[in-house]
Amino acid sequence: MFQSLQEGLQTAFQVLRGKGKLTESNMREGLAMVEKSMVEADVNVDVVRKFMADVSEAAIGRRVIHSLRPNEELVKIVYEQLVDLLGPVDNSIPLKRGAASSIMMCGLQGAGKTTTCGKLSQLIKEQGFKPFLIAADLQRPAAIEQLHVLGRQLGVGVFSKEGAQDPVAVCQEGIAAARAAGADIVILDTAGRLAIDLELMEQLKRIDKAVQPQQVYLVVDGMTGQDAVNSAKAFNEALSLDGIIMTKLDGDARGGALLSVKAVTQVPIKFIGTGEHLDALEPFRPEGMASRILEMGDILEVAREAHKLIDEKERLAMEERMSKGVFSLGDFRDMMQKLRKPGLMTKMVSLMPGMGEFSKMMANADSEKEMRRLTGIVDSMTPSERKNPKVIDSARRNRIAKGCGCQPSQISDLIKQFEMIGPMLQMATSGSMADKMKMLGQMQGMMSRNPFNPTEGVKLKGSTGKRLTPKEREKLQRERDRALRKKKRN
Repeated sequence: MFQSLQEGLQTAFQVLRGKGKLTESNMREGLAMVEKSMVEADVNVDVVRKFMADVSEAAIGRRVIHSLRPNEELVKIVYEQLVDLLGPVDNSIPLKRGAASSIMMCGLQGAGKTTTCGKLSQLIKEQGFKPFLIAADLQRPAAIEQLHVLGRQLGVGVFSKEGAQDPVAVCQEGIAAARAAGADIVILDTAGRLAIDLELMEQLKRIDKAVQPQQVYLVVDGMTGQDAVNSAKAFNEALSLDGIIMTKLDGDARGGALLSVKAVTQVPIKFIGTGEHLDALEPFRPEGMASRILEMGDILEVAREAHKLIDEKERLAMEERMSKGVFSLGDFRDMMQKLRKPGLMTKMVSLMPGMGEFSKMMANADSEKEMRRLTGIVDSMTPSERKNPKVIDSARRNRIAKGCGCQPSQISDLIKQFEMIGPMLQMATSGSMADKMKMLGQMQGMMSRNPFNPTEGVKLKGSTGKRLTPKEREKLQRERDRALRKKKRN
């Protein structure tokens, strides 16, 4: 998500970190790079100018140049301005038992409007309410059938009328059917076009006037750049939008639409689509998105994803173990196995602080093969070794390697993986929000490494700067074990 924007911002920050001392001159040079990265991400030019003026006003003043840690202060300023640019946002949906309140969904063809109706229904079901879908897109028969398929998958009622010509009548009859079915919320899937035209807008205005929905959401394709901003302006002028749902942000979207649409239209982004599955709709959080753009992770979204995987009984049992200081390699193995859903592990790791490079490496990894290897290694350990991997010395590592058919160096890699990712999974799956934020602060400086091979691509700290081979890693580990045993004897 937003890879080019992320790389541009990180390059600017790295250049400034390389300066011996920050001055107004080299600060402006770094900020010019930030501005360039935003323009290349297709952010609206007026939005870029306003954003950079706000950042410059804070950065070039005493706040940054005279601070003890100027680079960190600059990142903080950019983060704060991104949050201001994207927020505030109210993600609440007007839900009331048996009220059959309505949400009108609109948008151009190809933005994923009908699929988003299904995703929104799934989100509402997760909150314990009963949604109902109305197929009012009479221009595209496939949309009606698609909505029925989604309804069957979700166990949600769907209303359509064969041969209907008037979408207003379909919506009115559908709402009556929803009330009879005891629905709490009704989602209207209206017609789209390949481009905005007068006929489409007039049709939507008639539905809006006749039904008077509690909320009107526009679904826009996050990969269309400024076209998404222009369509949002046109729809908002016609319907007075309550929110925007931006889709396809799991692809190679540059970020221009997301960073521009709120500033240009003053309509908040309420939800974002991050995948094809029906559970891939997230409430939009400006703080979390700003943190992701700056590659600082989004631990609250990690927690939301983790809670989907673990039922209440498992979570309470895990919290009880963790309250006693127990999070073993067995727990780690079980959690990793729950993340075997395609793309889920990569997403979770990409949202963890300091793990930006992890997800890039994992995209090319055979996760199924690595999961089998992880399971084999952990199963070859004794209960005491799983509980406390620090007791695993060279002799134990060789025994485990023979038991699972792996190299001893791969045992060391797994332990490093556990030490790096384990605390984050522990934080995401248990504890209060205060505990999560406390642990998050402790992890912000974590280095990025490959979770399946933590030493891959990591340079040796010695003078040669060469990467460690498996034999070199094993030799280094033996030397560390000997030093540790000598220290214990003394």
